[in-house]
Amino acid sequence: MAIEITGKLIKKLPLQSGSTPRGEWKKQEFIIETQENYPKKICMSVWGDDGISDIERHSEGDILKLSVNIESREYNQRWYTDVRAWRIEKLSGENTDNSPHYNSQPEHQNSSQISNSENYDSDSEIDDLPF
Repeated sequence: MAIEITGKLIKKLPLQSGSTPRGEWKKQEFIIETQENYPKKICMSVWGDDGISDIERHSEGDILKLSVNIESREYNQRWYTDVRAWRIEKLSGENTDNSPHYNSQPEHQNSSQISNSENYDSDSEIDDLPF
């Protein structure tokens, strides 16, 4: 399953490496913040020298378009989800905010639309309050 995500590179986490009977491995995790009305932070990873060199070319604050695969696996009756980026592109000079822009000023009701029964400033009303 390939998914595209656009977001701002927030942080690069420390490089991780290790060895298994199949050989050496390297992994770089990083945090992306999506560009939505309610932004979400997503921890993603790249594996191997090629993926690590891809993310190292970008700086924190860059707007990126990432192609990712999402995969879950079970270990000791717990499930772990991995979001692996396999293509990273820097967006430059493009409008990445696809959300509609709304007027920040609320519309005010026209004063002529208020009925006379709602006008409470009249002095002719009797004050019947008990105090």
